[in-house]
This record gives sequence, C-alpha cells and structure tokens, in this order.
Amino acid sequence: MDKLIVPDTGLMFWTIVTFLCLVMILKKAAWGPLLKAIDEREYRLREDRLAAEEARAEAERIQKELEAQMAGVQTKSKELLAAAVKDGEALRAKLKAEAESDAQAIKDKTAAELVAEKNRLVDELRQEVASLSVLAAEKLMRKSVDEGVQKSVLDGFFRDLDTSKKAGRN
Repeated sequence: MDKLIVPDTGLMFWTIVTFLCLVMILKKAAWGPLLKAIDEREYRLREDRLAAEEARAEAERIQKELEAQMAGVQTKSKELLAAAVKDGEALRAKLKAEAESDAQAIKDKTAAELVAEKNRLVDELRQEVASLSVLAAEKLMRKSVDEGVQKSVLDGFFRDLDTSKKAGRN
C-alpha cells in the first residue's frame, strides 16, 4: 500500500511520456482536423449569413422598386383612362354635332323638295284649271280659241292671280 502513496519516478516518467505521445497523436489525428472542421463551419456560417443579408437587402430593394413601378403604372393608367374618357366625350360631341347637322341638312332638303313639289303641283293645277276654263268658255262660246290667244289670256290670268295673292298676304 505504501507504493500507492510513494510515487515511482520511472512510472511517472513513462506515464508523462505516454500522455504526451497520446496528446500529440490526438492533436495530429483528431484535434487538428476537428478544429479545422469547426473553423471551416464557422467560416461557411459567416458567409451564409452575409449572403442571406445581401439577399434580404436585394429583396427589399426590388420590393421598393416594384412598389414605385406599381405606383407609376397606377398613375399612368389613371391618366390614360382620363384621356380615353376625354377623347370619348369629344368624339361623342363631334358625332352628335355631325348627326344634328346631317339631320338639319336632310330637313332643309326635304322642306325645299316639298316646296318645289307644291309649286309644281300648283302650277299643274293652274294649267289644268285654265285648260278646263278655256274648254268651258269655248263650249260656251262655241268657238275655238287658238293657242297664241289662249297662252296670252292664261299668262294674264296667272299674273292677276299672283298679284291678288301677294296683295292678300300683305
């Protein structure tokens, strides 16, 4: 038992030598690669974190750009819509004015045609009445009136009729 309390120098020496050999072997075989793996992992994590921060910053920049573009597009679409409405109103007004002008032209043309037709019918009616009057007078007088006399009598009759008509209007 006494050997346990009293140290043996030889044993101590070989224990220390063995321990130091073990430490050297572990340093070369285990600790070196282990520390190198830990350093590499730390480097990769640092690089990944930096890449993630850069990606987040880029994503935020892109998001701000997209929001600005969306605001620009929205403003532009409102401007285009307002311009289209304005153009539509102008076209509507132009088409309405053209339609009113066409309608007025058709109305005026129709009124002129009606007046011309009325005048033609009145002239025909006068000719017919005059012819009937001459025939009646001829039958009454039992003599035939030549065309020259008939024309001069009718012209005089129409002049008198027109002057009496104009006097009646005033």
